[in-house]
Amino acid sequence: MPATQIKEHMEVIGADGVHVGTVDHVEGARIKLTKKDSGEGSHKGHHHYISTSLVAEVEGNKVRLSANADVAVMFEEEASDK
Repeated sequence: MPATQIKEHMEVIGADGVHVGTVDHVEGARIKLTKKDSGEGSHKGHHHYISTSLVAEVEGNKVRLSANADVAVMFEEEASDK
């Protein structure tokens, strides 16, 4: 699945259909999620990244991951920006 199919504002969902985040943009082999979907606590207000290797397919305006949402968020990387 080419990362070029992933566009800004697409919803990222787990294999279970649960919302993981919203695409800000793609940087190399990573999807940068918007800050509004940044989590809670110390994660709040930071961008997070998900590897494009977790993408199973792009269907309509959704990016479906190969892992369930609760597993996918464990693979997120936090950006150093604030």
